[in-house]
Amino acid sequence: MSAVFSFHSPSGCENREKTMYCSPSQLEVSFFFISLYGVAIAEGGHKPCTQAFGGDQFDEQHPEECREKRSFFNRWMFCLCISISVSTLTLSYIQDNLNWVLGFGIPCIIMVFALLLFLIGTNTHRYSLKRDVNNPFIRINKVFVKAARNWKMSFSSAKAIEEGALGTSPQGSLEFKFLNKALLEPNCLDEDGQACSINEVEEAKTVLRLFPIWATCLVCGIVDAQISTFFTKQGITMDRTIGSSFDIPSASLKSFSSITIVLFIPIYDLVFVPIATIFTRKPSGITMLQRIGIGMFLSTISIAIAAMVEMKRLKTAQEHGLVDIPNATIPMRVWWLVPQYILFGLSYAFTLVGLQEFFYDQVSNELRSVGVALYLSILGVGSFLSSFLIYAIKKATSRDGHGSWFNDNLNMAQLDYFYWLLSGFIVLGLAVYIHFAKRYTSNRRSVP
Repeated sequence: MSAVFSFHSPSGCENREKTMYCSPSQLEVSFFFISLYGVAIAEGGHKPCTQAFGGDQFDEQHPEECREKRSFFNRWMFCLCISISVSTLTLSYIQDNLNWVLGFGIPCIIMVFALLLFLIGTNTHRYSLKRDVNNPFIRINKVFVKAARNWKMSFSSAKAIEEGALGTSPQGSLEFKFLNKALLEPNCLDEDGQACSINEVEEAKTVLRLFPIWATCLVCGIVDAQISTFFTKQGITMDRTIGSSFDIPSASLKSFSSITIVLFIPIYDLVFVPIATIFTRKPSGITMLQRIGIGMFLSTISIAIAAMVEMKRLKTAQEHGLVDIPNATIPMRVWWLVPQYILFGLSYAFTLVGLQEFFYDQVSNELRSVGVALYLSILGVGSFLSSFLIYAIKKATSRDGHGSWFNDNLNMAQLDYFYWLLSGFIVLGLAVYIHFAKRYTSNRRSVP
């Protein structure tokens, strides 16, 4: 609607080089950003719940459905990337060459159709039953509150409770022992007279145990933010022509990552997993944590290649005297960017799918949508960290009249330095991730 309705006044428009430029009114700007925030809020509720709900449609007690569930997140990413590839290739062209009304209107119509299709199938969906009437957030919060209240309790009392917990729940009791004080009875009684249970403490430990993995994977979110920003800006400055008159939209280059995922995921399921199973004796071929680690390693290679391509682009601009011309097209084909997009697609096939499956699998049934939300928050928080990092570097590198790494004229910027810095961050993050992954204790039957 923000693209359909125009609030421009004739006085706010000017004619420059036979093109009419209009400044948007305050009402139009407000309406536009409200619509963007509405989409963000809707996506925040839609994405984690949809993936968790889809995984819940499989019966873990049924052998055939249990095998099918192992491939669910692969197939989810496969279908998602097909739609991303089609929309990136078509909508970016429509928005650049036709108008934004069609560019926003087409996905809106498709979403309405998808909603109707979902509602039609409501009666065929499976719904998991709650094992506990209490809200899981209340249960987890209760454990932390009770542990804090009982922190002065004697060590001998806590020791006895820990030994009892070890006999009942052997996997997580040795970790985060301070939470075991929530089991102590003197200060652990609720208003209804019920004391904290061992299962509640173990549930809280499960959530806490996920934090190191979540934190070390934030670097993946930082790198992901560059694909839609600096990678696209690089492509704008390069030669994007095909034939004599057609220019490839720079934003459409991201489709190479999606196409790579679409091509690789069937290979992963049909070739990689069976071969890996021969060596590891695991039904999934490799564990979820190993899959995430491989993806982080591929991200390191990808961002290093991006740095080398940027060095080549800057050198070409200098050789042709185009450094001081920000809108000039560098005589370097845009296909130089394709390898880094392809490698990012491969890293996504490992990291993103692994993170989805890991956070879904390692939480209790009632918290599965929260688990998927934790995975999505890696991308969101990573994007914020990326913005903060860029702001800090821009401030630091633009002092004393020196040119910033992020100069508005990309030919005078130093994106290659930034890419090398990110590469170092990923290596450091991978090292810390391996440290925590080797010490991670699973709380479910599947091997993480």
